[in-house]
Amino acid sequence: MYAFDVATGSKEDLYRDLLAAVDALTADEPDAIANMANAAAVIWQYLPDLNWAGFYRMVDGELVLGPFQGKAACIRIPVGKGVCGTAAATRATQRVEDVHAFPGHIACDAASRSELVVPLVRDGVVLGVLDLDSPIPARFDTDDARGCEAVAALLADRLG
Repeated sequence: MYAFDVATGSKEDLYRDLLAAVDALTADEPDAIANMANAAAVIWQYLPDLNWAGFYRMVDGELVLGPFQGKAACIRIPVGKGVCGTAAATRATQRVEDVHAFPGHIACDAASRSELVVPLVRDGVVLGVLDLDSPIPARFDTDDARGCEAVAALLADRLG
C-alpha cells in the first residue's frame, strides 16, 4: 500500500510532490502498463478539476488507449489528429484553453472544455502521450504544463 502526502498549497509544491509520488511508484517496476496505471491514478487523485487523466500509447504508428481514470474514452487516435495526435506529431505539449476552438478536436467526453497533452518521448521516439481533460475552460496554465512535462519525462524513461 502506498500513501503519499501531496501538497495542497502552491502548484510548485503540488507538482514536486506529485513527481516524487510517481517516482516512488515506478522506480522499481519495469512494466510500462503498470507504471502508466499508477501514474494515472496518482494524477487523478491529486490534480483538481479533472474529468479524465490517462495515457495513449504509440502502437504501430497510432495512439491507442492506455491506462486512465475517468469515463470511457476514444480507443484509437491517428497521429496528427486532435489534441493528442497533434502532441504526438509535433513532440510538443499542447495546452488548449477551449477544446471547441481547437481545429479537429476529438470529443471523447462532451463535458471536456480544456485539455493538456504532453508527449512521452525517449531518445527522440514518441512512446505515447499523457492526456488531461477538464470540464473547466482554461483549467491548465504554464505551471501545469511544466509539472506534467516533468512527470512525462520521468515516465518516458520507465516505459520499458
